[in-house]
Amino acid sequence: MSSENIFPETYLFKDDGNIPNSKYPLLVYRNVFSGRGNEGAAWLEHRFTENGWHNFWRWTIYPFHHYHSNTHEVLGVFEGSAEICLGGPAGKKMTVTAGDILVIPAGLAHRCISSTYGFTVLGAYPEGKSADLIRAETSDHDAAVQSIRQVAVPGKDPVLGDAGGLVELWK
Repeated sequence: MSSENIFPETYLFKDDGNIPNSKYPLLVYRNVFSGRGNEGAAWLEHRFTENGWHNFWRWTIYPFHHYHSNTHEVLGVFEGSAEICLGGPAGKKMTVTAGDILVIPAGLAHRCISSTYGFTVLGAYPEGKSADLIRAETSDHDAAVQSIRQVAVPGKDPVLGDAGGLVELWK
């Protein structure tokens, strides 16, 4: 994979008073890898590991607005497709499909609206951190904002390593 040909879509979401969101943009890499099922998941694990993102899990995306105040998250779609909502109820709806990767900054709300049968993502965190889970509906906004401010920008992008992505866009 050549990083000079890969450019993520970027989306910014403002704090709405309940959901902090982030000063950093969401990064969406489209159609980055071709493997599906276990082959796709293995590719993601290898790629993320190379770039210091660990603590893998395989599942779907929760059907409620939630975010993580203590770490960033990467989601690689390796099976199916889904309509998701990012940034909270007033945020952006988008479709993600197998081959797509999302880099979600700490504080950015996300949820699955609907999905095809078998929709599965592989999630990971920089330096293998364990993510908290804050439901957007019940969040303590001010405490979450303080926690999010303490989250460092990772040294490497989970897709592009030290040559692009969040390394350049989250300065």
